[in-house]
Amino acid sequence: MTPEFDSQTERELNVHIFSVSAQLVGLCLTVIGLFRIIAQLKRIDSIADNVLSVDAMLFLAACMFAYASLRSRTTHRRRRLERIADACFGTALVVMTAVCMLIAWTLA
Repeated sequence: MTPEFDSQTERELNVHIFSVSAQLVGLCLTVIGLFRIIAQLKRIDSIADNVLSVDAMLFLAACMFAYASLRSRTTHRRRRLERIADACFGTALVVMTAVCMLIAWTLA
């Protein structure tokens, strides 16, 4: 692989993390609102909405680190920010899956 290909691939990955993370922040906020309405109607209490708000912050962090990586001028800094964005994104996906299971268990 040429260095240009590696750089282009990294850039495309950052663009995907940036855009998907931003969309998932919105999705988390929507689900929080819907879950609160359902929880009030069914008179249930769960920590799912609180955990989901933390998850939204993780997706926001991934989005911001990916954006900072795209704007970075040095290779070393760009790669460090990419790794942080990847870690935030992966962690947020795991948390989102756990919250989905928690919501399903709470509403069952």
